[in-house]
Amino acid sequence: MDQRDLLFLVMILIGVSTLTIFIVQFVRSRRRGPGDDDRGGNWWEGPWDDDRKR
Repeated sequence: MDQRDLLFLVMILIGVSTLTIFIVQFVRSRRRGPGDDDRGGNWWEGPWDDDRKR
């Protein structure tokens, strides 16, 4: 096993772990009910969206 093989394995590991994190975050955001979050909105909605709701 030379340096190129080790780099390839590390890049595969980083890619798989990043993909796993994205999938877990997506599934958690879909399973969360409307009343489960104290902030009252989705994670991408900032305080600037509160003005349009009124």
